[in-house]
Amino acid sequence: MKRFRFKSILILFTAIILMAGCGKKEETSVANSSKDPASNKIKVITTFYPMYEFTKNVAGDRADVQLLIPSTIEPHDWEPSPKDMANIQSANIFIYNSEYMETWVLNVQKSIKSDKLSFVEASKGITLAEGGDEDHHDGEEGHDEHDHHHEMDPHVWLSPVLAQKEVESITAALIKADPNNKEAYEKNSDAYIAKLKQLDNDFREGLKNIKKKEMITQHAAFGYLAKEYGLKQVPIAGLSPDQEPSPAKLGELKKFAKQHDVKVIYFEELASPKVAQTLANEIGAKTQVLNTLEGLSKEDQDKGLDYIKVMENNLEILKQSQSK
Repeated sequence: MKRFRFKSILILFTAIILMAGCGKKEETSVANSSKDPASNKIKVITTFYPMYEFTKNVAGDRADVQLLIPSTIEPHDWEPSPKDMANIQSANIFIYNSEYMETWVLNVQKSIKSDKLSFVEASKGITLAEGGDEDHHDGEEGHDEHDHHHEMDPHVWLSPVLAQKEVESITAALIKADPNNKEAYEKNSDAYIAKLKQLDNDFREGLKNIKKKEMITQHAAFGYLAKEYGLKQVPIAGLSPDQEPSPAKLGELKKFAKQHDVKVIYFEELASPKVAQTLANEIGAKTQVLNTLEGLSKEDQDKGLDYIKVMENNLEILKQSQSK
């Protein structure tokens, strides 16, 4: 069903492009121009919040950076509309995290024809871990594009160490597309990476002496963070938060939670807490939000929250919850 929906989007997008080609030439040339003629800035489309946040901190006011997926929408299963496709085509740079997160990107890349548009995979060069879907069986044949993304874990941005690598990739892409602003991009990048290094240090210091290392999460989003700081993530579901665990899996989790005296089950803001709450009720534990940063509402941003502050909040929650 999902593949059929995306195919329909591609057909609509193609029709829009063909109609635009039959219209005024000057309108087409503005849409596909290498820079916004009014501001002389390159146009950068980013997929979801961390990609936007990282890019915006490097670009500063030197580029027009836009967020594609609304921050109130869970991005795992989002797909672009024909209007989104046209917006992507008019950009200079399109920045995404990974084909295992934005599973539709490869189809978009095949469909969009533009010499001016560069696709940038921010996690390129990072060795991805096997996915956290406990119900996935290795060796199964015939995987299609829909289940392909369950095999590798894309949540690298939740490790402050790997976030630095993504910022470096984004910086290189901006400099390549806009070499005239190289110095500004490098300066901004260095300043932001310094903040990420401080964040990494805060996590190391904050979590090195906690009593409990095991953490049960609603979905397998915190594997890189857990590995970096000596924790053990035990996910209820797999890489997507809407996956339902089997009764057998819930039984295993109940046993594990009692053996390790787990007092808190973590879930995230953009997904239903139903599964996490069910397990918590079964074992007499509490639930607690641990933010995956897959989206950050405008309301939260207006309050001054950003990647660094949300991750600091996550650290405080882990320090308190894992010490009980």
